[in-house]
Amino acid sequence: MDRDAGANGKISCALEDQLLFSLRPAYKNYYELVTVSTLDREETARYTLAVTAADTFTVDISDVNDNVPVFNQTSYTMYVRENNVPTVLVGAVSASDADEGPNAKVTYSLAPAHPAERPPCSCISVNSENGQVFVLRPLDYEQVSANVTVRLVVVDENDNAPLVLYPSQDSSPASSELVPKSSEAGYLVTKVVAVDADSGQNSWLSYHLLRATDPGLFAVGAQSGEVRLRRPVTERDAVKQKLVVLVRDNGQPPLSATAALSALLLNDFSDVHLPHSSLATEDEGGSLTTYLIISLVFVSVLFLASMAAFIARKVCKSKELKGGHVLYGTGNLQSGLADAAAAGTLPHAYCYEISLTTGSGNSEFKFLKPILPSLPPQHSGMGRGTGDEQEFSRGPVTMEDVAPDNPGTLSAEQFNSLSFN
Repeated sequence: MDRDAGANGKISCALEDQLLFSLRPAYKNYYELVTVSTLDREETARYTLAVTAADTFTVDISDVNDNVPVFNQTSYTMYVRENNVPTVLVGAVSASDADEGPNAKVTYSLAPAHPAERPPCSCISVNSENGQVFVLRPLDYEQVSANVTVRLVVVDENDNAPLVLYPSQDSSPASSELVPKSSEAGYLVTKVVAVDADSGQNSWLSYHLLRATDPGLFAVGAQSGEVRLRRPVTERDAVKQKLVVLVRDNGQPPLSATAALSALLLNDFSDVHLPHSSLATEDEGGSLTTYLIISLVFVSVLFLASMAAFIARKVCKSKELKGGHVLYGTGNLQSGLADAAAAGTLPHAYCYEISLTTGSGNSEFKFLKPILPSLPPQHSGMGRGTGDEQEFSRGPVTMEDVAPDNPGTLSAEQFNSLSFN
């Protein structure tokens, strides 16, 4: 017990360093000693307990005026129409003090913004008790506006697009998220993190799934940017899943950015090297296929151009032959055509094709065949000549018939001496 009165007479009892016993209040100033757990005499036959009785008392600390008043707002903007009625209330200011009693009492008064400035306008008054602000007399906007302080507030414009911080869009190749095929719906695959340099609603971002290999497999949190599984993974799902997440701000007009990411569906994380190797092979195969397609198109175009040129040349050559034009002169023995009208007895000009063997000095005429074999009716007795005319009815003319000494050559005089019926 404690003979003091009030709070000074309150006491408390407790056991020191004991885990097997405790004290509990029974009634006023009486305590019971009780066991907390089972005791074993063979292990411990006697316990020595120390009971501490503590006296309690209260200490009051007197207040000192060591806190300055603090306004509830850093600045106040009030509006009043010109030609106002006298003593019109335009607003109020409020401040508080952390001290107590008289030290917490706050009074209000007008003061210049800077000590060097002149006293505030006498047309404005503030209530010293509650901070209410009054305009004492009518104001004329055209006269006062030259002396008032104008605060210019810059309003944010939505001129910054969202910036994706994760996953990084600069890394090449892009990192892939690993997803076990045993994952259930709601599994967190990754999270897209983006920021916007604007402020206010212009910086509010929302996330949307723009494209995906399997759109029904993934879902994107509109506010959090978390990419989760919409349904469990199945064996029919592709190993590599590509996603494009659209990040859009809330400005007018809205600006957006995209984040590309990929996910690998694995049976076991120990097999992570297998998908990467297969992906590399897939990318190389895609590039090789592109090159093969380009090569095939180029070869096809080149072939078609060559065929068109060849057909055009044949058509032009056929037109020239049908018109009776001599394509090559008699002095050029390497050409395939010769003019037989230069020194013959035929009344019309004919064009003959002369074929020569190549590669040896024993070249000779293989055959002498008119390209246009039909002759006028008056020459129906072809094959028999008179005078100096050479007869060809016995068969094709060879180089031995014309130049027996040197069958491989034919001079211009010998060629000109030929006449054809």
